[in-house]
Amino acid sequence: KLVPTLGMKQASKTLISLNSKFSKAKNQRDFLENGIFGNDRLPKFAQTILDHQLDVTPKTLDTLQLNVGYTCNQSCTHCHVDAGPDRTEVMSRETMDACLQVLKTNQFRTLDITGGAPELNPNFKWLVEHARPYVEEIIIRSNLTIIESHTRFNDLPDLFKKYGVRVICSLPCYTESNTDAQRGDGVFQASISALKRLNKIGYGVDPELRLDLVYNPGGAFLPPAQEKLESDYKSRLKTDFGIDFHELLSLNNLPISRFLDTLIREKKYERYMELLVNSFNSSTIDGLMCRNTLSVDWDGRLYDCDFNQMLVMPINGMESAHIANFDLNQWQFRTIRLSQHCYGCTAGTGSSCQGSII
Repeated sequence: KLVPTLGMKQASKTLISLNSKFSKAKNQRDFLENGIFGNDRLPKFAQTILDHQLDVTPKTLDTLQLNVGYTCNQSCTHCHVDAGPDRTEVMSRETMDACLQVLKTNQFRTLDITGGAPELNPNFKWLVEHARPYVEEIIIRSNLTIIESHTRFNDLPDLFKKYGVRVICSLPCYTESNTDAQRGDGVFQASISALKRLNKIGYGVDPELRLDLVYNPGGAFLPPAQEKLESDYKSRLKTDFGIDFHELLSLNNLPISRFLDTLIREKKYERYMELLVNSFNSSTIDGLMCRNTLSVDWDGRLYDCDFNQMLVMPINGMESAHIANFDLNQWQFRTIRLSQHCYGCTAGTGSSCQGSII
């Protein structure tokens, strides 16, 4: 089926559609290994870890994060997935079933479902229904506009409520101009409409129906303090639109995929990487998501985190592994793969899929 886009003018195009060299993960990896890091102008991330005598090893496996497809009704300027309406990679029912078998036989607390727009996967509702008995928490990472994009998605809030899903929504600003600049014309108003739908059935109001928003910077800078920003969001969204939500999660932009391409085109790459390196915070290491998360791509391959997934850096020693033959013991004793993009998770107050680390 055609991807419903609400007639929105996209903020960007996928790197694949532009035939960009950075549509190939290997070219991104090579770029991050060389240049200002290859000539020792800046220390590589692994060296910084050694210099600080830090430990980046696996902890208890807590979260299974599934990227169920790169198809999206939006094409945002910062997207680390390079998702968009023209992407066709979608997780199959067979791979989802293999993921469910892993949930049944391991002690995961959280199933974290992401994309693209995960709701566009034709088996999305089936996955939520069948996964519910096996985890304490299901997270859906939604761009909000998908709920408004077509009548067939208008019932998503009811589905979320039925299965007690925690909804984490992208909203990079509480103003229309800033949001649309990053995510596309019309996105802000569609997002507000979707938030009102969610509020109407209790999301963001009932403590059992968690509705959290996500902020990421609109450029080559680190986010302000999460607590202060959350206060601003709550005040503006409540005053201007009568909208409630529970928590704001503040994320750093990682220098990969579409954001890496933007940094290079705007000649801001070196300055941004210097910012990340100089803002390295050793206190963030304990909360890095690569230490307690198994990331699975649309095809069932295994990664330390969603960002390594996009760089096609599979788990060390499990390069050919598939979720269908997942080995917990092998995961527990693996060496986590690191590269220069990891500075994005350790800069300032840190960044994970749950917002600031400290």
